[in-house]
Amino acid sequence: MNRTYSRGGLGAVEWPTVALIVVCYGAWIGIGLLVWPDWPAIAIVLLGIVLALQASLMHEVCHGHPTRNARINEALVLLPLGLVWPYRRFRSIHLRHHADARLTDPFDDPESYYQALWRYEAMPAAMKFLLRVNNTMVGRVLLNPWLGSLGFFITEAGLMLRGARAVRRAWLLHALGLVIVAPVIVFVFEMPLWLYIVGPVWIGQALISVRTYAEHQWSERPDGRTIIVERSPLALLFLNNNLHLVHHTLPQAPWYRLPKLFAERRREWIARNEGYVFANYFALFRSFAFRAKEPVVHPALRRAPEPGRAFRPRQRSRSVDGVAGTSLVPARPPKE
Repeated sequence: MNRTYSRGGLGAVEWPTVALIVVCYGAWIGIGLLVWPDWPAIAIVLLGIVLALQASLMHEVCHGHPTRNARINEALVLLPLGLVWPYRRFRSIHLRHHADARLTDPFDDPESYYQALWRYEAMPAAMKFLLRVNNTMVGRVLLNPWLGSLGFFITEAGLMLRGARAVRRAWLLHALGLVIVAPVIVFVFEMPLWLYIVGPVWIGQALISVRTYAEHQWSERPDGRTIIVERSPLALLFLNNNLHLVHHTLPQAPWYRLPKLFAERRREWIARNEGYVFANYFALFRSFAFRAKEPVVHPALRRAPEPGRAFRPRQRSRSVDGVAGTSLVPARPPKE
Protein backbone atom coordinates (compact mmCIF):
# COMPACT_ATOMS: atom_id res chain seq x y z
CA MET A 1 0.00 0.00 0.00
CA ASN A 2 1.37 3.41 -1.02
CA ARG A 3 2.33 5.65 1.90
CA THR A 4 2.13 8.91 -0.07
CA TYR A 5 -0.78 11.22 -0.67
CA SER A 6 -0.76 14.11 -3.14
CA ARG A 7 -1.91 17.40 -1.61
CA GLY A 8 -1.71 19.51 -4.75
CA GLY A 9 0.58 22.42 -5.42
CA LEU A 10 2.45 24.70 -3.07
CA GLY A 11 -0.45 27.13 -2.94
CA ALA A 12 -3.04 24.52 -2.01
CA VAL A 13 -5.26 25.51 0.93
CA GLU A 14 -7.53 22.96 2.61
CA TRP A 15 -10.57 25.17 3.00
CA PRO A 16 -12.74 22.73 5.01
CA THR A 17 -10.10 22.85 7.75
CA VAL A 18 -9.88 26.64 7.61
CA ALA A 19 -13.68 26.85 7.88
CA LEU A 20 -13.70 24.49 10.86
CA ILE A 21 -11.07 26.61 12.63
CA VAL A 22 -13.27 29.69 12.14
CA VAL A 23 -16.31 27.77 13.43
CA CYS A 24 -14.30 26.62 16.46
CA TYR A 25 -13.28 30.11 17.54
CA GLY A 26 -16.70 31.53 16.69
CA ALA A 27 -18.46 28.86 18.74
CA TRP A 28 -16.16 29.50 21.71
CA ILE A 29 -17.00 33.21 21.68
CA GLY A 30 -20.70 32.64 21.00
CA ILE A 31 -21.16 30.09 23.78
CA GLY A 32 -19.27 32.24 26.26
CA LEU A 33 -21.31 35.35 25.46
CA LEU A 34 -24.76 33.98 24.64
CA VAL A 35 -25.17 30.60 26.34
CA TRP A 36 -23.16 30.88 29.56
CA PRO A 37 -25.21 33.75 31.14
CA ASP A 38 -28.55 31.90 30.97
CA TRP A 39 -27.67 28.19 30.68
CA PRO A 40 -24.34 27.75 32.46
CA ALA A 41 -24.40 23.93 32.68
CA ILE A 42 -25.12 23.62 28.95
CA ALA A 43 -22.41 26.19 28.21
CA ILE A 44 -19.80 24.23 30.18
CA VAL A 45 -20.54 21.05 28.20
CA LEU A 46 -20.58 22.89 24.87
CA LEU A 47 -17.31 24.66 25.65
CA GLY A 48 -15.77 21.29 26.49
CA ILE A 49 -16.78 20.02 23.05
CA VAL A 50 -15.26 23.11 21.43
CA LEU A 51 -12.00 22.57 23.33
CA ALA A 52 -11.89 18.95 22.16
CA LEU A 53 -12.41 20.18 18.60
CA GLN A 54 -9.54 22.64 18.92
CA ALA A 55 -7.31 19.85 20.23
CA SER A 56 -8.18 17.84 17.11
CA LEU A 57 -7.43 20.88 14.95
CA MET A 58 -4.04 21.34 16.66
CA HIS A 59 -3.31 17.74 15.76
CA GLU A 60 -4.32 18.36 12.16
CA VAL A 61 -2.20 21.49 11.94
CA CYS A 62 0.93 19.86 13.31
CA HIS A 63 0.91 17.53 10.29
CA GLY A 64 1.20 20.41 7.85
CA HIS A 65 -2.45 21.37 7.35
CA PRO A 66 -4.34 23.39 6.15
CA THR A 67 -1.70 25.33 4.17
CA ARG A 68 1.84 24.54 3.06
CA ASN A 69 3.24 27.30 5.30
CA ALA A 70 4.05 26.16 8.85
CA ARG A 71 3.92 29.70 10.31
CA ILE A 72 0.45 30.38 8.93
CA ASN A 73 -0.74 27.01 10.21
CA GLU A 74 0.63 27.71 13.67
CA ALA A 75 -1.03 31.12 13.78
CA LEU A 76 -4.40 29.49 13.08
CA VAL A 77 -4.33 27.51 16.35
CA LEU A 78 -2.11 29.71 18.47
CA LEU A 79 -4.78 30.83 20.95
CA PRO A 80 -4.75 28.10 23.65
CA LEU A 81 -8.45 27.70 24.37
CA GLY A 82 -7.68 24.48 26.25
CA LEU A 83 -5.05 26.27 28.40
CA VAL A 84 -2.79 23.23 28.95
CA TRP A 85 -0.81 22.42 25.80
CA PRO A 86 1.59 24.84 24.09
CA TYR A 87 1.15 24.16 20.38
CA ARG A 88 4.87 23.88 19.68
CA ARG A 89 5.37 21.35 22.45
CA PHE A 90 2.41 19.31 21.25
CA ARG A 91 3.80 19.36 17.71
CA SER A 92 7.27 18.27 18.79
CA ILE A 93 6.01 15.49 21.04
CA HIS A 94 3.39 14.22 18.63
CA LEU A 95 5.68 14.05 15.61
CA ARG A 96 8.11 11.92 17.60
CA HIS A 97 5.18 9.60 18.26
CA HIS A 98 4.72 9.13 14.51
CA ALA A 99 7.79 6.93 14.12
CA ASP A 100 5.75 3.77 13.72
CA ALA A 101 8.74 1.48 14.27
CA ARG A 102 8.92 2.75 17.88
CA LEU A 103 5.20 2.95 18.61
CA THR A 104 4.30 1.98 22.21
CA ASP A 105 7.94 2.07 23.38
CA PRO A 106 7.78 3.50 26.94
CA PHE A 107 10.77 5.76 26.20
CA ASP A 108 10.93 6.43 22.46
CA ASP A 109 7.18 6.91 21.97
CA PRO A 110 6.27 9.97 24.08
CA GLU A 111 2.54 9.14 23.83
CA SER A 112 2.85 5.55 25.03
CA TYR A 113 0.76 4.57 28.06
CA TYR A 114 2.96 1.55 28.77
CA GLN A 115 5.51 1.67 31.59
CA ALA A 116 8.96 0.12 31.66
CA LEU A 117 8.95 -2.84 34.04
CA TRP A 118 11.80 -1.60 36.21
CA ARG A 119 10.26 1.87 36.55
CA TYR A 120 6.86 0.45 37.43
CA GLU A 121 8.33 -1.80 40.11
CA ALA A 122 9.95 1.24 41.76
CA MET A 123 6.68 3.20 41.94
CA PRO A 124 4.71 3.61 45.19
CA ALA A 125 1.63 1.44 45.56
CA ALA A 126 -0.74 4.41 45.17
CA MET A 127 0.72 5.32 41.77
CA LYS A 128 0.52 1.70 40.61
CA PHE A 129 -3.16 1.68 41.60
CA LEU A 130 -3.87 4.92 39.71
CA LEU A 131 -2.15 3.60 36.60
CA ARG A 132 -4.18 0.39 36.73
CA VAL A 133 -7.40 2.38 37.05
CA ASN A 134 -6.23 4.69 34.25
CA ASN A 135 -5.99 1.66 31.96
CA THR A 136 -9.76 1.11 32.11
CA MET A 137 -11.82 3.25 29.76
CA VAL A 138 -13.77 4.93 32.58
CA GLY A 139 -10.54 5.56 34.45
CA ARG A 140 -8.88 7.02 31.36
CA VAL A 141 -11.73 9.45 30.80
CA LEU A 142 -12.00 10.53 34.45
CA LEU A 143 -8.36 10.47 35.57
CA ASN A 144 -6.18 10.99 32.54
CA PRO A 145 -6.92 14.71 32.06
CA TRP A 146 -5.40 15.28 35.52
CA LEU A 147 -2.69 12.59 35.53
CA GLY A 148 -1.60 13.38 31.99
CA SER A 149 -1.47 17.13 32.58
CA LEU A 150 0.44 16.78 35.84
CA GLY A 151 2.99 14.44 34.30
CA PHE A 152 3.34 16.75 31.31
CA PHE A 153 3.94 19.82 33.52
CA ILE A 154 6.56 18.00 35.61
CA THR A 155 8.42 16.80 32.51
CA GLU A 156 8.30 20.23 30.88
CA ALA A 157 9.54 21.95 34.05
CA GLY A 158 12.48 19.56 34.17
CA LEU A 159 13.37 20.31 30.55
CA MET A 160 13.26 24.06 31.16
CA LEU A 161 15.36 23.77 34.31
CA ARG A 162 17.93 21.87 32.27
CA GLY A 163 18.10 24.76 29.83
CA ALA A 164 16.02 23.51 26.87
CA ARG A 165 15.67 26.75 24.92
CA ALA A 166 13.09 25.50 22.43
CA VAL A 167 10.87 24.36 25.29
CA ARG A 168 11.21 27.73 27.01
CA ARG A 169 10.30 29.55 23.79
CA ALA A 170 7.26 27.34 23.30
CA TRP A 171 6.02 28.09 26.81
CA LEU A 172 6.69 31.81 26.41
CA LEU A 173 4.59 31.84 23.25
CA HIS A 174 1.94 29.84 25.09
CA ALA A 175 1.96 32.38 27.94
CA LEU A 176 1.37 35.19 25.45
CA GLY A 177 -1.67 33.30 24.19
CA LEU A 178 -2.94 32.82 27.74
CA VAL A 179 -2.66 36.56 28.30
CA ILE A 180 -5.36 36.89 25.63
CA VAL A 181 -7.52 33.85 26.44
CA ALA A 182 -7.67 34.08 30.25
CA PRO A 183 -8.99 37.68 30.41
CA VAL A 184 -11.67 36.83 27.86
CA ILE A 185 -12.83 33.93 30.05
CA VAL A 186 -12.79 35.94 33.27
CA PHE A 187 -13.83 39.45 32.19
CA VAL A 188 -15.78 38.96 28.94
CA PHE A 189 -17.52 35.65 29.64
CA GLU A 190 -17.47 36.39 33.40
CA MET A 191 -16.69 32.76 34.17
CA PRO A 192 -14.39 31.91 37.09
CA LEU A 193 -11.11 30.55 35.76
CA TRP A 194 -11.17 27.63 38.20
CA LEU A 195 -14.59 26.60 36.87
CA TYR A 196 -13.34 26.81 33.29
CA ILE A 197 -10.50 24.44 34.25
CA VAL A 198 -12.59 21.85 36.12
CA GLY A 199 -15.42 22.15 33.59
CA PRO A 200 -14.66 22.76 29.90
CA VAL A 201 -10.93 21.99 30.09
CA TRP A 202 -11.55 18.65 31.80
CA ILE A 203 -14.47 17.76 29.50
CA GLY A 204 -12.40 18.57 26.42
CA GLN A 205 -9.51 16.39 27.54
CA ALA A 206 -11.88 13.63 28.65
CA LEU A 207 -13.44 13.52 25.17
CA ILE A 208 -10.01 13.28 23.57
CA SER A 209 -9.20 10.47 26.02
CA VAL A 210 -12.05 8.46 24.49
CA ARG A 211 -10.20 8.55 21.18
CA THR A 212 -6.73 7.93 22.56
CA TYR A 213 -7.75 5.14 24.95
CA ALA A 214 -7.07 2.28 22.54
CA GLU A 215 -5.33 4.01 19.63
CA HIS A 216 -2.27 1.81 20.00
CA GLN A 217 -1.39 -1.61 21.35
CA TRP A 218 1.77 -3.69 21.31
CA SER A 219 2.26 -5.89 18.26
CA GLU A 220 5.40 -7.35 16.73
CA ARG A 221 4.45 -5.68 13.44
CA PRO A 222 4.22 -1.86 13.56
CA ASP A 223 1.04 -1.77 11.46
CA GLY A 224 -0.64 -4.04 13.98
CA ARG A 225 -0.19 -1.42 16.71
CA THR A 226 -2.73 1.13 15.45
CA ILE A 227 -6.50 0.90 15.71
CA ILE A 228 -9.38 1.35 13.30
CA VAL A 229 -12.73 2.39 14.78
CA GLU A 230 -15.00 2.14 11.77
CA ARG A 231 -17.95 4.35 12.72
CA SER A 232 -18.59 6.92 15.38
CA PRO A 233 -20.83 9.94 15.98
CA LEU A 234 -17.65 11.49 17.39
CA ALA A 235 -15.81 11.17 14.06
CA LEU A 236 -16.17 14.86 13.19
CA LEU A 237 -15.04 15.92 16.65
CA PHE A 238 -11.99 13.68 16.27
CA LEU A 239 -11.48 14.75 12.63
CA ASN A 240 -11.79 11.12 11.56
CA ASN A 241 -8.84 10.00 13.67
CA ASN A 242 -10.95 7.03 14.68
CA LEU A 243 -9.50 5.67 11.39
CA HIS A 244 -6.17 5.95 13.08
CA LEU A 245 -4.19 3.50 10.98
CA VAL A 246 -5.10 5.48 7.86
CA HIS A 247 -3.84 8.65 9.52
CA HIS A 248 -0.58 7.04 10.67
CA THR A 249 0.03 5.67 7.19
CA LEU A 250 -0.91 8.89 5.38
CA PRO A 251 -0.45 11.78 7.86
CA GLN A 252 -0.26 14.22 4.94
CA ALA A 253 -3.87 13.37 3.99
CA PRO A 254 -6.40 15.91 5.36
CA TRP A 255 -8.99 14.71 7.84
CA TYR A 256 -11.92 14.95 5.41
CA ARG A 257 -10.24 12.52 2.97
CA LEU A 258 -9.64 9.73 5.49
CA PRO A 259 -13.11 8.05 5.27
CA LYS A 260 -12.86 7.72 1.47
CA LEU A 261 -9.29 6.44 1.68
CA PHE A 262 -10.44 3.83 4.18
CA ALA A 263 -13.57 2.82 2.29
CA GLU A 264 -11.72 2.34 -0.99
CA ARG A 265 -9.45 -0.32 0.53
CA ARG A 266 -11.26 -1.39 3.66
CA ARG A 267 -10.25 -5.04 3.50
CA GLU A 268 -6.59 -4.12 2.91
CA TRP A 269 -6.54 -1.74 5.87
CA ILE A 270 -8.06 -4.33 8.20
CA ALA A 271 -5.63 -7.00 7.02
CA ARG A 272 -2.79 -4.55 7.43
CA ASN A 273 -3.44 -3.92 11.13
CA GLU A 274 -4.17 -7.60 11.78
CA GLY A 275 -7.82 -7.01 12.57
CA TYR A 276 -7.29 -4.46 15.34
CA VAL A 277 -10.74 -3.06 14.56
CA PHE A 278 -13.76 -1.99 16.59
CA ALA A 279 -17.15 -1.13 15.12
CA ASN A 280 -17.50 1.99 17.31
CA TYR A 281 -16.41 3.46 20.63
CA PHE A 282 -19.41 1.95 22.39
CA ALA A 283 -18.02 -1.49 21.57
CA LEU A 284 -14.79 -0.45 23.27
CA PHE A 285 -16.68 0.91 26.27
CA ARG A 286 -18.80 -2.21 26.59
CA SER A 287 -15.68 -4.38 26.70
CA PHE A 288 -13.30 -2.22 28.71
CA ALA A 289 -15.30 0.29 30.75
CA PHE A 290 -14.14 -1.19 34.05
CA ARG A 291 -11.35 -3.55 33.05
CA ALA A 292 -8.00 -2.81 31.51
CA LYS A 293 -7.53 -3.44 27.82
CA GLU A 294 -3.73 -3.40 28.12
CA PRO A 295 -1.30 -4.12 30.97
CA VAL A 296 0.40 -1.15 32.60
CA VAL A 297 3.85 -2.65 31.96
CA HIS A 298 4.96 -3.03 28.36
CA PRO A 299 4.71 -6.74 27.52
CA ALA A 300 7.92 -6.85 25.45
CA LEU A 301 10.06 -3.70 25.57
CA ARG A 302 12.14 -2.06 28.33
CA ARG A 303 12.11 -5.03 30.66
CA ALA A 304 15.47 -4.00 32.14
CA PRO A 305 17.11 -0.58 32.75
CA GLU A 306 18.65 0.95 29.62
CA PRO A 307 18.87 4.43 28.14
CA GLY A 308 16.08 5.40 25.77
CA ARG A 309 16.99 6.06 22.18
CA ALA A 310 15.05 9.22 21.53
CA PHE A 311 15.30 10.93 18.20
CA ARG A 312 14.57 14.39 16.88
CA PRO A 313 12.11 15.31 14.15
CA ARG A 314 13.67 16.79 11.06
CA GLN A 315 13.41 20.52 10.71
CA ARG A 316 12.24 20.19 7.10
CA SER A 317 9.73 17.76 5.76
CA ARG A 318 10.47 15.00 3.33
CA SER A 319 9.20 15.44 -0.20
CA VAL A 320 5.58 14.44 -0.67
CA ASP A 321 5.07 13.37 -4.27
CA GLY A 322 7.93 15.62 -5.30
CA VAL A 323 6.64 18.72 -3.49
CA ALA A 324 8.77 19.92 -0.57
CA GLY A 325 6.91 21.07 2.50
CA THR A 326 7.71 23.21 5.52
CA SER A 327 5.98 21.21 8.25
CA LEU A 328 7.88 19.00 10.67
CA VAL A 329 7.77 15.27 10.11
CA PRO A 330 9.42 12.61 12.25
CA ALA A 331 12.89 11.48 11.38
CA ARG A 332 13.35 7.77 11.00
CA PRO A 333 14.33 6.10 14.28
CA PRO A 334 17.73 4.45 14.68
CA LYS A 335 18.08 1.06 13.05
CA GLU A 336 18.17 -1.98 15.28
